[in-house]
Amino acid sequence: MISYIASEISPVKLQATLSAAIGPRPIAFASTVDAEGNDNLSPFSFFNIFSSNPPIVVFSPARRVRNNTTKHTYENVLEVPEVVINMVNYDMVQQTSLASTEYAKGVNEFAKAGFTAIASDMIKPKRVAESPVQLECKVIETKPLGDKGGAGILVICEVLKIHIDESIMTNERIDQQKIKLVGRLGENWYTKAFDEALFEVAKPLTTLGIGIDMLPAYFKKSNVFTGNDLGMMGNVEKFPTKSESLEYIVNEGLSEYLNNHNLDNDVEKEYYIHTLAKKYLTFNKPEAAIKIMVAAYEK
Repeated sequence: MISYIASEISPVKLQATLSAAIGPRPIAFASTVDAEGNDNLSPFSFFNIFSSNPPIVVFSPARRVRNNTTKHTYENVLEVPEVVINMVNYDMVQQTSLASTEYAKGVNEFAKAGFTAIASDMIKPKRVAESPVQLECKVIETKPLGDKGGAGILVICEVLKIHIDESIMTNERIDQQKIKLVGRLGENWYTKAFDEALFEVAKPLTTLGIGIDMLPAYFKKSNVFTGNDLGMMGNVEKFPTKSESLEYIVNEGLSEYLNNHNLDNDVEKEYYIHTLAKKYLTFNKPEAAIKIMVAAYEK
């Protein structure tokens, strides 16, 4: 493993390393105005939600690494502490990237990047009409994290009003497949948050998973199961009994499959039984996978 002491590498290399390692990051496409009312529009991937009550989002227009200057977005929110955070989806990602160009102060990135500016209801900065979700925010605090190039500046915002394109809704909820969000990675890389890239992981919020520590050794010593596989099985609420497992095997028609193999041979057992159980995990059936294992291994 390669290791760095953060203070001993250049700010450029440190930023590149962290940006490549920490991701994908959501993108805050921030619209601001200066005291004269000039519009500014710029994307920032140091961004996330940190509270829902009150609704707080934070982004960081960090100081430029190469010359330690501040960005127009930060200068604007000091003059007019308001911002629209427009969410970025795949349909607008190229235009969003164009808006990140460091144009001179006063240049309108709405026009440069070909976006439609529409009035906000509660604040002065305009919204991006093409964005699927637009958050009208007041800036409640700015917090510089340093005074050197690359130092972040937290812009802490309270969401006042949310605008959502009806086309991305299903059953009154934002549909993750329809919103087609993108995320920022290192260098020039982005990632899609839709289609094949989406997968679900059940959250253990209302139930208590038994935990990987409660799985017998023949689970944890497997050369077939990955850490993710063990995590899925450790998330079940109850470890099945031998009788419950055998009943499931019979009902699924798997008895002949298990009985036709030399289960006294550890190599064959791991290949056939563990691979079969893993197949059920791919169908998001961890309880079934555990029962297959218990039926084969428990005396």
